[in-house]
Amino acid sequence: MPQYNKSVLDYWGNIFCNCHAIFRDDTFAISTNQNLQPTRQLQILELADGQVRAAVTAELANSLQLGQTRDWSITRFRQHLVDHGVSLHGADFVFYQSSVSEQGDPAVTFPSIRQLLDTDRDAFTRFEAEASPQDLDDAYVELGHWAVFGAFDDDRLICAASMYPWNDAPLADLGVLTLPEFRGKGYAQAVVRAISVYARAQGYEPQYRCQTDHEASIKLARASGFHLFGTWEVISSEAAAPSEPELTKVQQVAQR
Repeated sequence: MPQYNKSVLDYWGNIFCNCHAIFRDDTFAISTNQNLQPTRQLQILELADGQVRAAVTAELANSLQLGQTRDWSITRFRQHLVDHGVSLHGADFVFYQSSVSEQGDPAVTFPSIRQLLDTDRDAFTRFEAEASPQDLDDAYVELGHWAVFGAFDDDRLICAASMYPWNDAPLADLGVLTLPEFRGKGYAQAVVRAISVYARAQGYEPQYRCQTDHEASIKLARASGFHLFGTWEVISSEAAAPSEPELTKVQQVAQR
């Protein structure tokens, strides 16, 4: 098992561990946490070792009557959410680097990689124009983010990655995008490594997230020195309509 930095363990521990336990056994735990954001008032984290944690606000826990059951499993919990009209967003894999550095020097292979500044706005605009709307939406790479790095082919920006601080924690969430004709050549891996080196030098831990069915992104994460920490899910703002009138309050709480 990789050793993760304290900032990673503290962040997730504050969500799922430092709170009041409703249920706990060897593999699954449900806890209440009043510090959850309104849009994330129910979260599930399945760790890479198979342990599963659920965190929920006390208000939502009461509405769902979670304390009335003493024999939970993750399967039963998920069905309980469905039965009460609460849906989840699609799951994300969350990756982090080990506390033991595995970084190489990306500039050795691609000397054209560097940090992007506001003076690179024209090059970035042309880069965006060459990318598809779907790729731009999936990658969420923005020149205005906290840190932005890119790789160039002469004066043409062909790959870019950006980071922004994650929930006021010392974590930096990253996105990366390579123009189609330059994929598979190692640019994305080198750019991700470069921006990760920069983030760690600034006191931030790089965080790599992607959908669980995005094979290319998963492969890139691992090739860039990241390890799977867990699978993360949050409540959807569009909870399914409950089948019984008395569950309307649950739906309203879930949609706040």
